[in-house]
Amino acid sequence: MSKEAIEAIVAAYFANIAAMNPEGCVNNFAQDALSYDPVGEPPTKVHEGFREFIGLLQATYETLEPTTEHMFIGGNEAAVKWTMRGVSKTGKSVTFEGITIFEINPGGKIQTTRAYWNPAAMMAQLRS
Repeated sequence: MSKEAIEAIVAAYFANIAAMNPEGCVNNFAQDALSYDPVGEPPTKVHEGFREFIGLLQATYETLEPTTEHMFIGGNEAAVKWTMRGVSKTGKSVTFEGITIFEINPGGKIQTTRAYWNPAAMMAQLRS
């Protein structure tokens, strides 16, 4: 798969997160895809649980704005350093960052994500 194709798939993923678009998000993934988000928690079977995840985002945030700062591509994988800025429904501003590893299958769908970030730091900002 070309570097440009992988960049487009990753861009679509982040665009759908920013739009909090559950169907768009799920459509980025292979039917049997797994998401480790964050790594250390049990994986989510994307087509079974990702709509719920997007529903939580919709309930919590007014806006989300991801920025991909660095992307390193090797083979069918991309490591992406990102920052997410958002405003909650209660008007709180949050900023959190992480690194997500994307594995892309031959059909051009995301097979696996492994996200390294600290949800507790984000939650603390929402509560402050």
